[in-house]
Amino acid sequence: MPFDSEIVEVKTRPGEEVATLAGGCFWCTEAVFERMEGVNDVVSGYIGGKIKNPNYKQVCGKMTGHAEAVQIYYDPSKTNFEELLKVFFKTHDPTTLNRQGADGGPQYRSSIFVHNDEQREIAKKTMEKLGEEYRDPIVTLIEPATKFYVAEEYHQDYYRRNPNAGYCQAVVAAKVRKFNRNFGDKIKGSGK
Repeated sequence: MPFDSEIVEVKTRPGEEVATLAGGCFWCTEAVFERMEGVNDVVSGYIGGKIKNPNYKQVCGKMTGHAEAVQIYYDPSKTNFEELLKVFFKTHDPTTLNRQGADGGPQYRSSIFVHNDEQREIAKKTMEKLGEEYRDPIVTLIEPATKFYVAEEYHQDYYRRNPNAGYCQAVVAAKVRKFNRNFGDKIKGSGK
């Protein structure tokens, strides 16, 4: 149970909205959404845990309850929360509990951290609609967007800065290719 289960308001620029999603390793999720049209910024961090100011070692130690997540700042005139969720569900496995590929533990859970009731309703409806596409049930959680802790600097823009790193080549690149294949019309600069 998070130490603070109240939704925390996030400051955004005028005309900008925020979504907070956890879909396994934040390097993967960040790399996917950084390419999406309408997304202004993606920040990797930790959310949904029981201690303040967690660090990577603590979160990976599975003792804090935090998920690796990203906050996505987007322009609602170019994309919307439902579109973000469609990309989210198609670029990770929402049917595995606390696991994405070889990465296991509660920090890799699939969660949608909602910032308001509208996001909660959109998340529920999207999950119901997309649930029919999966053989196994979706186990993605819908949780309140509590305090988000920005991850250490070396985690930010990780794939962009380390494209040849082993994990990036083996795991992150595959998720980026999946995004490109399924959402070619949503790639920044695609003009579609």
